[in-house]
Amino acid sequence: MAESPQISIDPGTRGNANLIYFLYIVAPVFFQTLALIGVIMAYLGKGKGDALIENHYRNQINIFWKMLLYCLISGLLTFILIGVLLFLAALVWYIVRIVKGLQALSAGEMVENPESWLL
Repeated sequence: MAESPQISIDPGTRGNANLIYFLYIVAPVFFQTLALIGVIMAYLGKGKGDALIENHYRNQINIFWKMLLYCLISGLLTFILIGVLLFLAALVWYIVRIVKGLQALSAGEMVENPESWLL
């Protein structure tokens, strides 16, 4: 039977990285407020965990800033109607990156390329 993921607010722990991914996954419903909380938690946890946790914090920080950039670009391009399509593509990218991060973390693996602009 699979063990349920741990959740913790203790910086530098696997449970904390799980919590940040969960905040990110529900953030679109709450207008990114939870994602902002998550990225702050990732910054506060940097330097307090092992290499695995540091890798996931780096991934989470990159997901936040790249999604913010994608949203800004999509918002600006909404006036020429391509922005809506770009936003939907960015949302798919966001969700896939989070799910891949959660899967890697639950398997005890590092994210292959946390700085990637792709999937």
